[in-house]
Amino acid sequence: KLAKVYDFTFGPTLHPGRVQAIQRMGIRQGDRVLEVGVGTGINAALYPRDCAVTGIDLSSSMLEKARERVARKGIRNVRLLEMDAANIKFADNSFDIVYAPYLISVVPDPVAVACEMRRVCRTGGRIIFLNHFRSRNALLAWAERAMSPFTVHIGFKSDLDLPAFLAQADIQPVSIEKVNIPRIWSLVTCIKG
Repeated sequence: KLAKVYDFTFGPTLHPGRVQAIQRMGIRQGDRVLEVGVGTGINAALYPRDCAVTGIDLSSSMLEKARERVARKGIRNVRLLEMDAANIKFADNSFDIVYAPYLISVVPDPVAVACEMRRVCRTGGRIIFLNHFRSRNALLAWAERAMSPFTVHIGFKSDLDLPAFLAQADIQPVSIEKVNIPRIWSLVTCIKG
């Protein structure tokens, strides 16, 4: 439903976080990157051209927009596939970097998605989440919990608890940075042990 308006609505406001995430990845020549929830392909032009990017999404209308973007911009190192993030159809240890931008709070089972991301990431590889998580500020956390019954109706969990999410997915963060303005978004970098 959001495919037609996603770039206009969420493009500019969330763009600084996207740029920062890709800078923090430390992508090297030949790295295999999996973007989980590629959406309209808004990140495609941000990746270095000497890495291999696979973008997956469950929404065929989002992927249609992504394919148009990749073709229009002449991007040749990005392939796009329709796939469920909770059931990724790749072998274990297939990617050097597995990245979920603005996805974890909009999927039905965030932990299942994170476990799949961990599975397809190679040992020593990076797993990166760019997402909104419940605030550590007690007042803001209360407001996010109060809003949650309403935001769920638009497909967004406003009160996802980061420590509990990471513990349930058995993933350890090496860094957590606040990004965008307002700074309610977190860039979480993990290394698969």
